[in-house]
Amino acid sequence: MGEVLKEVSLGDRVVKVVKGDITEEDVDAIVNAANSFLKHGGGVAGAIVRKGGKVIQEESNRIVEERGRIPVGKAVYTSGGKLKAKYVIHTVGPVWGEGKEEEKLRSAVRSALEVAENLGVSSVALPAISTGIFGYPKREGVKVIVDEVLKFLKNDAYHLKEVRLVSIDAETAFLFREFV
Repeated sequence: MGEVLKEVSLGDRVVKVVKGDITEEDVDAIVNAANSFLKHGGGVAGAIVRKGGKVIQEESNRIVEERGRIPVGKAVYTSGGKLKAKYVIHTVGPVWGEGKEEEKLRSAVRSALEVAENLGVSSVALPAISTGIFGYPKREGVKVIVDEVLKFLKNDAYHLKEVRLVSIDAETAFLFREFV
């Protein structure tokens, strides 16, 4: 696990801000900031497949073959391969400039957390979805992500007890800390 920068309790639930590598998090599931075709070449997605193994990409390919592309704002899951996490939840965030970005980012975060809840996991690590190569401004994106996570934990979480907001990038990790 990376360096915990902040920890906030919400009753029996906790949010931790972690500066570190999401692929190293010892949680039940990690969230991947994916594209609609689940092609995991770069960014967080590429790191997850490099660390977790090609089985993650193979399972992703099967999902797309069966369902077609994953809509922006929706999430699916695969196994975690060789990762510590049992599952990888792939959520598709918006590309900055495509319109209704905040609504789509909120949906992507909520969908990922709903998948985690449906899987019955108690802990999940979440990156700063859409704030990398998809171009969503970091400050605005992180604020939306934190807000949606806090709402979900307060209102909709049953199994989920811990959400880690993780970034290897110091600027993003400090923004997570600021908004939690």
